[in-house]
Amino acid sequence: MALELRQQLKLAQQLVMTPQLQQAIKLLQLSRIELIETIDQELEANPVLEESESEDIPHPNDTDRGNLLQEKGPSPYEETRLPTLASSELEKIPWEDKAIQDINWKDFWDEDNRTLFPAYSFEKKEAPSYENIFTCTTDLREHLMWQLQMSHFNDIERQSACLIIGNLDRNGYLKTTVDEIAEEVGCVPEQVEDTLKKIQLFDPVGVAARDLRECLLIQIGHLGINNPLVSELVSKHLNHIERHNYQAMARATGRSLEEIAKAIEIITALEPCPGRPFSNEEIHYIVPDIYVYKVDDEYAVVLNDDGLPRLRISSFYRSAIKNGITTSSAAKDFIQDKLKSAMWLIRSIQQRQKTIYRVTKSIVKFQREFLDRGIAYLKPLILRDVADDIEMHESTVSRVTTNKYVHTPQGIFELKFFFSASLGRDDGSDVASYSVKERIRQLIQSEDPIRPYSDLQIAEILARDHIRIARRTVAKYRDLMGILPSSRRKRPAIN
Repeated sequence: MALELRQQLKLAQQLVMTPQLQQAIKLLQLSRIELIETIDQELEANPVLEESESEDIPHPNDTDRGNLLQEKGPSPYEETRLPTLASSELEKIPWEDKAIQDINWKDFWDEDNRTLFPAYSFEKKEAPSYENIFTCTTDLREHLMWQLQMSHFNDIERQSACLIIGNLDRNGYLKTTVDEIAEEVGCVPEQVEDTLKKIQLFDPVGVAARDLRECLLIQIGHLGINNPLVSELVSKHLNHIERHNYQAMARATGRSLEEIAKAIEIITALEPCPGRPFSNEEIHYIVPDIYVYKVDDEYAVVLNDDGLPRLRISSFYRSAIKNGITTSSAAKDFIQDKLKSAMWLIRSIQQRQKTIYRVTKSIVKFQREFLDRGIAYLKPLILRDVADDIEMHESTVSRVTTNKYVHTPQGIFELKFFFSASLGRDDGSDVASYSVKERIRQLIQSEDPIRPYSDLQIAEILARDHIRIARRTVAKYRDLMGILPSSRRKRPAIN
């Protein structure tokens, strides 16, 4: 069979994503912190782009916000916080690379045309002093080493103590054996054991314990708890304590349920993880991307631009292009490339903020009853509902609602929270799964601890409210909320 080269014409459609479109999609799904990091990187890499120090866009203070809450309908403040172009103007802006390359850069900065491409800007506030930002926290190891330095230990004990402290996990438990430490130091295990007992009485008491049982017994002895039942339950019946099996503990110890309950109350007051107060994990607070305020009978949507840099084109390069000050064609091409990149970044941020605003407005329209009355009235909602309402694709709505948070009268929620599956009612209406979870949580909170509701009983109660849900679904929702089963929530009846 002979091989030959042949030309053939073929008509096909394909989606070509330009680098600018990829950048716009990337910015759309970034969280607030990631967006700030991206802007900072662009400011470092692009000399044409700079951060504005002016206050071109007014930022409302508390007085302005009070005026906002007194107005009816959409506020002019929203337009100020969303400096985007009108739809007709957006359609006139060339978005193709060739169109941008063909722009007469000298005329671009004339007064008549300058307003067609407003730089997206953010408010810049004065940063707090470094004394209020940087803090030095003491971790568990430093806290124990400080106590070791203040104690009287010989050289062997000090070496053993350092190894013990260095082998503690985040909860304060010893993750090695006494024999291994003795071998490393070159002493007998009994010496290490004596040192370990001294370390276990350091603050926090119970640190360097090898398991939960030893940790609790050390605290019981240190606190001087002279109740033999407490020590017996911790030593021999820790598994029953974890399962709240009061009857089994009463039968094994020969004590009454009242005595068992009092002993359990003492045990639950102890600290099972001594190292927990010294955890060095940072707390990351959520900063909402958008605010929803109630203005009389309407809800106003306001973008949160606090902390985001104001962006603009550098006046130096703007003047260089306007006056034709270019040393070479390579320099001119470089400046034009950076100008194009800066314009696309500013425009992509504009489009991102505009899309977030439109999606949130649509969600507010669908979830009006939730905003008025709480989570029990959250309606089932899918991405397609919002996409059809604002005439966008589902994928765009999905990217917008990822890692974006909104402050509402009911609290702070991720935008994804408002999209939930629906469960059918007997009357033909639907209820959101979040509302069902909230109903289950309320039922468990109000139950009798002596006779807690089983999953089947909860399903039967929900059926009275015309919510048909299986027992295994109740168990699934309960597990997702971190609620124990009825056998472990039960408390003994004490006369």
